[in-house]
Amino acid sequence: MVKLNKIYTRTGDDGTTGLVSGARRLKCDLRVKAYGAIDETNALIGIARLHSADQPDFDAMLSRIQNDCFDLGADLATPEPEADAEPQWQPLRIIDHQVERLEAEIDRLNKDLEPLRSFILPAGTPLSAHLHLARTVARRAERDVVALQQAGGEHVNPAALRYLNRLSDFLFVAARWTNAKGAEDVLWVPGDNR
Repeated sequence: MVKLNKIYTRTGDDGTTGLVSGARRLKCDLRVKAYGAIDETNALIGIARLHSADQPDFDAMLSRIQNDCFDLGADLATPEPEADAEPQWQPLRIIDHQVERLEAEIDRLNKDLEPLRSFILPAGTPLSAHLHLARTVARRAERDVVALQQAGGEHVNPAALRYLNRLSDFLFVAARWTNAKGAEDVLWVPGDNR
């Protein structure tokens, strides 16, 4: 259980932050950047939810995803321990079941949509527009996680990367679904303003 009784600690005044393990990293570190982008995605989903209260089943999906985003952030904020280190606790990791549930929710929403015949603009209803914005930040988070994965000496849980990839897919499908099941999608017209 997390207990925060003091919000400011002054420990970050030197430009560092603490990982779950207690290790300190610069606030511009790839790992911190990656879980920061997840936090930003989560906040944007929270804003989108201001417009989903009239759709309780869909809102429940978004609520579960927000909780998963905290799991994902915790996963990324907890690097693998050194090979010879004695584990102090069992770190929270994204698991395949969370990825599979997200895939099932994508399939559930996508079955109501007509196939795309054009790219769509990130627009439409307020809910859809906010979901598109969350999608673009989720894609940035994915790029950050891949950069972290490629960095020397860093490990990324493969299920976390799969979850993040599905999350942006979910947000794209959800944005279309909340545009009257695609009927209010705003289509891109190539070269229309030349």
